[in-house]
Amino acid sequence: MKVLSEISRPLLRHLRVGRPVIIRCLNTKIPRYPVTTPVDERKLPPRTRIDQKTVETLERLSLVDFGTEKGIETLEDAIRFADQIHLVDTTGVEPMFSVLQDSHFGDRMDDLVTDGNCRKEVLVNAAVTEEEYFVAPPGNIPLTPREKLREEEELAEQL
Repeated sequence: MKVLSEISRPLLRHLRVGRPVIIRCLNTKIPRYPVTTPVDERKLPPRTRIDQKTVETLERLSLVDFGTEKGIETLEDAIRFADQIHLVDTTGVEPMFSVLQDSHFGDRMDDLVTDGNCRKEVLVNAAVTEEEYFVAPPGNIPLTPREKLREEEELAEQL
């Protein structure tokens, strides 16, 4: 245990207490204060450049628009920031494990999933189907065009 007076001066300025405070370090693996060291850019892998095909794929999957140069630059900067993980020295660090790692789930093999043989009855309720699957609207884009929706609303108002 350390007394507060043994801790760095910047921390003392913020606490402003009249008596000594005892601080316990619960985990010695975690540094008490943030460790900031400059990153040697030469040790990082080459900067990732994103081509137009990758941008289109990411936009389609994430529903985020990277269409501008600034958006693509921000994405490349984020990848560059994540590349710093390559500089972490993991020698002597044991691999992580899961609590389920050694579990055996043999009993679950007996529980087979069946579809109930009612596919046609279920798909009757779908507005749009494709190869016997439901079709959901992508993101916030409606399945029917706005003009058709307006016509249906006007028709409903007339009734």
